[in-house]
Amino acid sequence: MSHSASISTVKPLFESDDSWEALLDNKAFIKTFLSDVLEAYIVKQRWYGGKSSQLKYIELAEYFKIQQHGEIYFGLILEVDFVEAFYQHYFLPIAFVTDENFAQKDRILPISLQNQKGYIIDAVNLEAFRKLVFERIETAEPKDTTKVQYHKSHIFNDVSYESSRFMGLEQSNTSLVYNEKYALKFFRRIFADKNPDYEMSRFLSEKKEFKNTPAYLGSINLVDSKNTNITIALMQEMIPNEGDAWDYMLKELHNVFLNLENKRIDIDSLPNTELYQRLAIKSIPPQIIDWAGLNLFNQVKTLAKRTAEMHIALGSEFEETAFTPAHYNGDYEVWLKNKMFYQFQNRLNIIENNLDELEGLASTLAQEFLEKKNSIRKRFVDFDWTKLKGERIRIHGDYHLGQVLVKDNDYYILDFEGEPESTIRDRKVKQPPLKDVAGLFRSFHYAIYATIFNNQESYPSNQEHLFKAGEILYRYICGLFLGTYVTETQNANLNLGYNQERIFILKYCLLEKAVYELGYELNSRPQWAVIPLKGISNIINH
Repeated sequence: MSHSASISTVKPLFESDDSWEALLDNKAFIKTFLSDVLEAYIVKQRWYGGKSSQLKYIELAEYFKIQQHGEIYFGLILEVDFVEAFYQHYFLPIAFVTDENFAQKDRILPISLQNQKGYIIDAVNLEAFRKLVFERIETAEPKDTTKVQYHKSHIFNDVSYESSRFMGLEQSNTSLVYNEKYALKFFRRIFADKNPDYEMSRFLSEKKEFKNTPAYLGSINLVDSKNTNITIALMQEMIPNEGDAWDYMLKELHNVFLNLENKRIDIDSLPNTELYQRLAIKSIPPQIIDWAGLNLFNQVKTLAKRTAEMHIALGSEFEETAFTPAHYNGDYEVWLKNKMFYQFQNRLNIIENNLDELEGLASTLAQEFLEKKNSIRKRFVDFDWTKLKGERIRIHGDYHLGQVLVKDNDYYILDFEGEPESTIRDRKVKQPPLKDVAGLFRSFHYAIYATIFNNQESYPSNQEHLFKAGEILYRYICGLFLGTYVTETQNANLNLGYNQERIFILKYCLLEKAVYELGYELNSRPQWAVIPLKGISNIINH
């Protein structure tokens, strides 16, 4: 779509007698655009996930019009092929503008079409495009059978476009805020299937009316040339909030560690508890409540309740097969073990190559990891589905404190895309709900250690003592969360299995998560590798 004013200063890289509407049928343009222009452009984008690999070439897998009342933009599905013999798909909407003032930092290509000079830009930079997308969702028909399918929820009515802006910096997607009330996420990395974030959001919000996630409002899906349904965008209610639970927890924990000095607490005399012992607030010793404060434990209890309610909603479906609960079976066991063997071997190689960079406790724990590698591997092998009576359900899959918003002492769960390293198929595999609980426990563990690392000069105690206090606090947080969560799920008849089974699954998932984290830390910030290493040590020694 052309937006006018004069452009004369930049020589066009490409000139054509084609109109904008016919440009993508021009093979010469496509060749120039893909090889000479997009290869250089795409690697600089925040949402591009192939930075650690070597780009070989880009192909145009698919293109389609995003249009209304004669206003036309193009959506491109780009296949990025890598030297390492794999590929990824990305979504790029493009616009043609003839105004010098538009998107000066986000120009892709200077071009002349029918003697009209202008630029091809990423269309999300153009308010006219953002408005069109909003209006196409808002006016969507209940049954859209066209190639580009717009859908809206029954609650998204009687609204009109007022404003739009970028939400902020994101790594993998582009999110827009409409009317300061609604959020639209454009998925940049595209998979040949419906995105789990779209599926889960729509299911929880529309079908189960789960209130502690942003309400589903609409979406854009593309039916490609192979008749595959691909999610391009997801629109949800925007929840006004006080930040995410990660930042909230860091502030709470900082006060908890300051209390060690302020309340003259003797760390060595703090009462301890068994790891993974189910607790109620009334069973937490008064010395622990006095040190950490009742508010922290009340917040943990609320988050446990909301997590349980999410899983109860996800485990209560008996019609839609994508969401019906399933029992453990041989296929799941084979899938899980293959995944774990590959991940474990990968992390083992990384730790052997990075051992020299580790110091102090991290070095000691890394040596323990290497010495006990066979027993850790055996823990992953000792998964026998025939002994498990619980059920598997669709889960969040990448559940941590950063995926939870805080508002009025309550919690709202978002971002159901799943584990970034996993394939789209793996993200949709039904898993034990305790895998999400394990993700949150690892996040609590991280928050405790991050607080110690980031504020060490504020605490008079030495690091070893702070770690000891942190581990005691971690046990009470996990115990209270588990006690609340299990009670809630049992009352709703969500089948987590018998008590020993629950502990086995939880420890298995915690070990899996900590091994996953270890690779990230060793590659990007070795000084933090002590956190997953301590998590692994906790599990293999209990």
